[in-house]
Amino acid sequence: MNYSQNSENFFQLVYQVCREIPKGRATSYGTIAKYLGSGRSSRMVGWAMNNSHQQNPPVPAHRVVNRNGQLTGKIHFAHPKEMEILLKKEGIEVNHDKIVNFKTVFWDPIIELDIEI
Repeated sequence: MNYSQNSENFFQLVYQVCREIPKGRATSYGTIAKYLGSGRSSRMVGWAMNNSHQQNPPVPAHRVVNRNGQLTGKIHFAHPKEMEILLKKEGIEVNHDKIVNFKTVFWDPIIELDIEI
């Protein structure tokens, strides 16, 4: 397989994991990468999120943030506040582009998922 095929497959795995994130919860790029056995690929997870808006079924990319709970992916949404608005609709408090009490809403697929990748 060439690089683009590998990255496309990786993106699909990322989307599969993201679709499992429950409403009102959030996770990080690095946590998804680690779950997929590629702990150093958090940037690649970010690229997948940037490319996720046209996927069907939809991918809740707004639930994926950086390791500190910052909405670093917000620039890839149609409107700069869209990510924050979607998180707030799910009951997640956001202040200054950062999830308040990130540890409380943090979702770890390693602990909470029982699907084979």
